[in-house]
Amino acid sequence: MRCVQNAWPVVHACSLSPRGRRAARRGRRPSRRVDGKRVRAYKVPPVPTVRLKPGHVQPVWAGHPWIYPQAIERIVGEALAGDEVTVEDPRGNFLGRGFFSPRSAIPVRLLVRDAEIPLDAAFFRQRIAHAASIRDGLGLKEELTTGFRLVHAEGDGLPGLVVDRYADVLAIQFGTVGMKQRERLVLDALSAAVSPRAIIDRTSLQVAKTEGFEPSHGVDRGDGGLRGLEFSERGLKFRIPLEVGQKTGFYFDQRSLRARVEQLARGKRVLDAYCFVGAFAIGAARGGAREVVAVDASALSVAVGAECATLNGVADRIAFVREDVRSVLSKSKADFDLVVADPPRLAPRRASIERALVAYAKLAENCCRALRPGGLLVLCSCSASVDLASLARALATGATRANVDAIVVERWFQAPDHPVPAAFGEGLYLKTLIARVERRGGA
Repeated sequence: MRCVQNAWPVVHACSLSPRGRRAARRGRRPSRRVDGKRVRAYKVPPVPTVRLKPGHVQPVWAGHPWIYPQAIERIVGEALAGDEVTVEDPRGNFLGRGFFSPRSAIPVRLLVRDAEIPLDAAFFRQRIAHAASIRDGLGLKEELTTGFRLVHAEGDGLPGLVVDRYADVLAIQFGTVGMKQRERLVLDALSAAVSPRAIIDRTSLQVAKTEGFEPSHGVDRGDGGLRGLEFSERGLKFRIPLEVGQKTGFYFDQRSLRARVEQLARGKRVLDAYCFVGAFAIGAARGGAREVVAVDASALSVAVGAECATLNGVADRIAFVREDVRSVLSKSKADFDLVVADPPRLAPRRASIERALVAYAKLAENCCRALRPGGLLVLCSCSASVDLASLARALATGATRANVDAIVVERWFQAPDHPVPAAFGEGLYLKTLIARVERRGGA
């Protein structure tokens, strides 16, 4: 659902009663007397106000950072794309402040819940430095990892901003027009926090179009001669050219699961479906897999994956195949001991959930047919609108159609450098089921 600019009643502050004008200026401090005169001390300047409807306050009050179009009763003041706005409940109580995105399906994403915190340079420096300190506490250096998510949008209190770190290079994605308009503040804060050699912009063209801003690509700051991203994950080395366009260049959210797959792979014949640059395959090979087949439809991804396998000394155990995964699975009959199926997002929005679940069930069916009895299926979904229970039902449906039983033995989510506020269920977008596949009825 896309909200249209000026879809809500806009009330100008000057047309309100004195009480209404006071409600429209929630950002100010209480008045005080100086030399016998009453003056007002502003720490946060007055900004337009988004007033919520009754019945839409509880999730926001509890910590959910998104304001949906149907929750908005009216807007007090002239709010333009990217402007800072205050969000209030129907009684005028302050709930938070964020940036206004009138063309988005999420018109406001809250950044602060304290009326006295200005969204200025100091705010961005503090939030980004805090995010960096949290990553320092995750033990990534000890596990020989130099590639990870440095800033995870809502999870780090910076909705509309994603930053991945590739050793001494940062890759950023702007997800809202308000965050894009404060690009200089963001880049300054990142430079102060980690002193990168370069900062590159990998913002999605579709997101930029929806939000209504012009994306920039390539090197924003630093080494203009940068041609690729080099980093390590758990001691494995990766070299990704800038031409590789998925996400910021790599899928850091699956780091924990890749470590688990490496443990499970010993002695097994493994299929890495939708392999991208082969990170699961390379880990499985290092973990002692007998043989690994890595499949992806992208010629560039397969070529980069083969180079990374060589870089890590496991190329002799991995066959990289450029082909449609569905075609490979349809030809595989009980050929593998371990199948990893990590498809691209099948449900980009809620309206496509049913279609996505049909696709997940079909994928699960084909993967089950490709496994030997007792084999393991690692089934992933990166669609936030598909919850774990729905994914499990799709797995059960696929297994039944393949005439096997699927017994879930483990459940996994995104790596800890992708944190999720407790009230923000949509933030837990990545979920995985590891299931043992047996002949039906234990026969």
